[in-house]
Amino acid sequence: MTSKPVTMAARRERAVRAAVEQGLLGPDRPVVGLLDVAGIRAAAAELRAAFEDVVTPGTPVLHAFAVKAAALVPVLRLLADEGLGCEVASPGELALARAAGVTPDRIVLDSPAKTPAELREALDLGIAVNADNPQELDRLGALVGHSADPPAPLGLRINPQVGGGSIDAMSTATATSKFGVALQDPGAREWVVRAFAERPWLTRLHAHVGSQGCPLELMAAGIRVAYELAEEINGAVGRQQIDALDIGGGLPVNFASDEITPSYREYAQLLRTTVPGLFDGRYKLVTEFGRSLLAKSGLVLARVEYAKSAGGRPIAVTHAGAQLATRTVFAPEAWPLRVTAYDPEGRPKAGGSSDGHVPQDIAGPCCFAGDLVARDRPLPELAAGDLVGLLDTGAYYFSNHFAYNSLPRPGIYGFDATGGTDATGGTGSTGAPGDEVRFATVREPQTVDEIVAESGAAHALGLSRLR
Repeated sequence: MTSKPVTMAARRERAVRAAVEQGLLGPDRPVVGLLDVAGIRAAAAELRAAFEDVVTPGTPVLHAFAVKAAALVPVLRLLADEGLGCEVASPGELALARAAGVTPDRIVLDSPAKTPAELREALDLGIAVNADNPQELDRLGALVGHSADPPAPLGLRINPQVGGGSIDAMSTATATSKFGVALQDPGAREWVVRAFAERPWLTRLHAHVGSQGCPLELMAAGIRVAYELAEEINGAVGRQQIDALDIGGGLPVNFASDEITPSYREYAQLLRTTVPGLFDGRYKLVTEFGRSLLAKSGLVLARVEYAKSAGGRPIAVTHAGAQLATRTVFAPEAWPLRVTAYDPEGRPKAGGSSDGHVPQDIAGPCCFAGDLVARDRPLPELAAGDLVGLLDTGAYYFSNHFAYNSLPRPGIYGFDATGGTDATGGTGSTGAPGDEVRFATVREPQTVDEIVAESGAAHALGLSRLR
């Protein structure tokens, strides 16, 4: 008899229980990040398949993962093994991509503030660059000279100015966005056409409308603007000078349930309807998805240190707050998270009232009153020693740490909870039949000594010696 695939929720429950049993979480290690490797692999496969279904066979497509979403070398290597490249926006992100073994031809450099040194490094390595503005384009021109065959693909980012979504900070195609050349500003479109005509080495156009809070239709509208501009430029110069379109990423994530919606397939099909010429084989394609590849596969698991009440409302004081869930704490309406409750052994916690839930606050460890990841949230009443899980935290929550109160970065571990036997390199199992869970270290927990060192301990007397 063929066994059924293990669901996302079932894998998560297995991993929580195993993390407790194997000592990844406990009184002395009160918070940990967990990544579902099967979920990440599935997301990468779904992305590849969605675009393979709509492009003309043989069309080169590079899916470059937005490194800022999970700046962790083992994650980048896993995605590289699944056929993805990297989109980087800083020297640090470039170094991480290279440490993960991603080859230069599968890396794209984007940033609104690239230094001359960054541009030279990218050209020396053969890394694709998307210039953000006319001044940067001039810098590139000085480095490239009059060559018609630069050492790396070079493009220009345009802002299609099609509008914003429901989260201003995530909308990059508004009238006043800091990114790209604002295409609808007076004279801008004509300047872009001339810029390409005068620079035969400029062969790509890049557009990115936004991410969370942006509807698919808005994203597709921005891509259509970029495609139509590419057609106009190629017509003006009398040849296909632009041979690649970088359509960015930004697929929103459903943070309300385990359902994965919208899907890559839904987006790809909408693009085929909205911009059919994009997929006819004349243009290489580059995508830059980030959050949507990782979010659903992440879980922050934290111990409840104390359970108290104030004003009649229960408060669970945990070790996961603004230092990890920074956006959720400071902008809860835009970035709400699901919270699950577990007992000290990592088993789903039963309720305490007639409906099994009590409204309560889930507080973090930071020393300011607003450090709450959930307010008045109905949950089984939590007690000291219980565990809380912050779901859908695989992107941004693990590698964009907020060092408030000098709180240490937690350990991050990938897990395989799909069943089967243990293997070399794995660490134990739950002991329950069919419930084998293997963990692999992604990042070790930060130590207090490391915090002290990066806070200038080697220069402790530096200021005192100034007179």
